[in-house]
Amino acid sequence: MKRHFLQVLVIALAITTSMLAQEAPAPPLPPEQSAPSNYTPKYHADPAHSDSEFAALAYMRAVMRAQMLFNKKNGHYATALSQLVHTQNFTQRMVNPDRGDYTVGFKPKKDNYVLTMTPKNLDAQHRSFYADAEGKIHADETKAADEDSPVIETHRW
Repeated sequence: MKRHFLQVLVIALAITTSMLAQEAPAPPLPPEQSAPSNYTPKYHADPAHSDSEFAALAYMRAVMRAQMLFNKKNGHYATALSQLVHTQNFTQRMVNPDRGDYTVGFKPKKDNYVLTMTPKNLDAQHRSFYADAEGKIHADETKAADEDSPVIETHRW
């Protein structure tokens, strides 16, 4: 009797195990429904949505500050990023427009400049950015940012 009971128990366990093994895993979420980024802000008012955005915004702040100092010293803004080398913390390496997930755009204007950061893949964690001598950084996650895009940060050096 015990032997018969053990055989039935082993068979039932084998059937249950095989049924569990046949269950398909849950399909992954489509990209538009994927979980939000696990980005942790680096400071209280950090407007970045990802580490890539944080780096792009830090680069923009460095250029904007260097431009302000260059203008103060020379009476005009630099017409090329290479002119900013050795101004504040702007180094020769920073002249390279390839900034990881972003590409730098720089256009000199009379008594002004336009600085853009364009992501290689535009999405909620990789917005495009725009800034000029006014000291405001604009962001847009659907198109290239411009002066009409929402302001995310303002600097008054």
